[in-house]
Amino acid sequence: MNNTTNDPKISCEKLARKAVVYLRQSSPGQVKHNLESQRLQYGLQDRAQQLGWRQVELIDGDLGSSASAGSKRRAGFESLIAMVALGNVGIILSSELSRLLRTDKDWCRLMEVCQLFDTLVGDHERVYDLNTLDDQLILGIKGTLSVVELKVLSMRLVRGQEAKAARGELFKMLPPGYVLDTAGKVVKDPDQRVQEAIQLVFTKYDQLWSVRQTFKWFLDNEVELPVNRPQASGKKIAWKLPAHSFIVDVLKNPFYAGAYVYGRRVTETALVNGYPVKRLGAVIPAEQARVFIRDHHLGYIDWNHYQDNQVKMRRNSINAGQETSVATIRSGCGLLAGLLRCGRCGRKLHVYYSRKTSVAPRYRCDGDFFNGGKRCDIVFGGAAVERRFEQELMRVISPLGIEASLQAVQRLASSEDERVKALGRQLQQLKYEAQRAFEQYSEVDARNRLVAAELEQRWNEKLEEVERIEVLLGEAKRVAKPLDINEKQSLLALGRRFGDVWQSDACPAQVKKKVMSMVIEEAIVTLDEASKTLKFTIHWKGGSHTQIQTPKPHFGAGYKTSIEDVELIRRMAVRYGDDVIAGVLNSLGRRTAREKRWSKHSVAYARHVCSIPGQSRTILDPDILNRTEAAKYCNVSNTTIKRLVEAKLLKFAQVAPYAPWEIRCADLDSEPVRGIVERLRKTGKLVLKGGSLEGQGSLF
Repeated sequence: MNNTTNDPKISCEKLARKAVVYLRQSSPGQVKHNLESQRLQYGLQDRAQQLGWRQVELIDGDLGSSASAGSKRRAGFESLIAMVALGNVGIILSSELSRLLRTDKDWCRLMEVCQLFDTLVGDHERVYDLNTLDDQLILGIKGTLSVVELKVLSMRLVRGQEAKAARGELFKMLPPGYVLDTAGKVVKDPDQRVQEAIQLVFTKYDQLWSVRQTFKWFLDNEVELPVNRPQASGKKIAWKLPAHSFIVDVLKNPFYAGAYVYGRRVTETALVNGYPVKRLGAVIPAEQARVFIRDHHLGYIDWNHYQDNQVKMRRNSINAGQETSVATIRSGCGLLAGLLRCGRCGRKLHVYYSRKTSVAPRYRCDGDFFNGGKRCDIVFGGAAVERRFEQELMRVISPLGIEASLQAVQRLASSEDERVKALGRQLQQLKYEAQRAFEQYSEVDARNRLVAAELEQRWNEKLEEVERIEVLLGEAKRVAKPLDINEKQSLLALGRRFGDVWQSDACPAQVKKKVMSMVIEEAIVTLDEASKTLKFTIHWKGGSHTQIQTPKPHFGAGYKTSIEDVELIRRMAVRYGDDVIAGVLNSLGRRTAREKRWSKHSVAYARHVCSIPGQSRTILDPDILNRTEAAKYCNVSNTTIKRLVEAKLLKFAQVAPYAPWEIRCADLDSEPVRGIVERLRKTGKLVLKGGSLEGQGSLF
């Protein structure tokens, strides 16, 4: 065996294979900034050629990938193992062993395949042959040191971070709205536009009660918010229209409530398909984090306000579960949605509607039904109960109507429109940037056309943006005009007549539901089976309690069928079916209590409510015929029967207009009807009493 170098470990057989240079850096930040380490690793190609290899292959797919336990699988390392197992690799070169592996498992795999397929391992200093005991021992020690080194470094870093976090001094990146002063303390951003923009997020959420509506307000009004833009020297504030996730992050971040929190998400390691995988656990409440320092710095809201916002957002979630009520004010008419709680099982009552177009809610406690159990007995129509709650609400807050009106007038008169204020700050910032762009343009040498043209373009872009914001600001000011004396008087009048305003058709259900949610914490409802009475304990905001009770209504109790319709149904139900009764009511132009056309189902429900006996289909009586049946019985036309009735020769009965005629067979077989019909059949002429045959046409 002939050697081409002075190292006896390198043989011609190994040189006939390829040399593989493996590169790795642990994070994208190292790839971006630690460029000297990359150059040293790429320089191993020259090292391979000096050792005698002519075919050199680079594997750099793992740049930016950690080799620690639980990290994602390294595609480059797996490819390296496969190439060695195919017998195509003569030597593996890496700047140091820690680039190849950081776990005992990876070490054992690599050493085993290299030993089986006679593959060398090398670095900048020497070449190792794993079939040699001394080299195997040296590499084993180095591999163990590499694993220990990672654990020691990680332990030192984690301990240092936790010690700094315990003092509330660890800041990876402060959220928009905060900066560090010269003493390293957290303070609000001195830029007034930044402060007002962040405060506006909380103000709009307090008004709209919905993250999506808050996000939509900023988009519709073109109000920009500050976001962090990472740079090599730190961070820079950039202004842009917010994303939905940004609004969520601001509202959920306890830092804006003046609290310092560290360690809300725990890193967990799990086995997936036999490989350890690291993943972040669920976000735990701020108070349960490893470090929680309340009143750490000046917040945009206080801690109680922050907790209220978290509760409101959890309730707004559609997937919050059965126990949590929905806090977002939606379009349904159920005023007590999310406020009623069962006094038996403690669960929230749910609101249901009979159909999509229904306006009468029904409240029901589902109990443990969805978990395989049973529903509670509490279920009732909501119209009567809501009226009782409205009466109690009027009693409690009507005396405060004047005070509320005065506060509304003062607020609307003294505060600027949020959009006007935000656009004004934006315009002020743009004018500063435009002036700065002009100064840069004026200072450049006019002969340097390349630089002058670029600076002139930047200046023009700023001027165009200033003009656009000025137009938007002018429109916003025209919309946000101050209240005149008539509008102030109208607001005061609304406060004096709060009850009338509440009952007005112009007051939407969303406003009523919002008022209910603002003043009522919840209401506990129990059912007295003996007296069929619903008892409510109302917990008002602020800690007061009120107890009321009302008879248990059935679903739809707020809508009553008119007395005339009930009497008509009662008379017709003796013989006719629900479908015939519905047709008569519709022909008369009558409507149900919900202002809908009658159907056989609504007639049946009305009979059930009013305890009227009846049937779904008409009862056939062979002795009583309608007009069509009478015509067939006599073998004449319907017109003939009508003429006989009009001439008062044939008796008939009719429960109501448009109801079927009731004609007895005995009357059809008696005189003079029988004789007239027989004469009609013989002559084809209809001769009524006192009539003439001359000029009369045939009715057949």
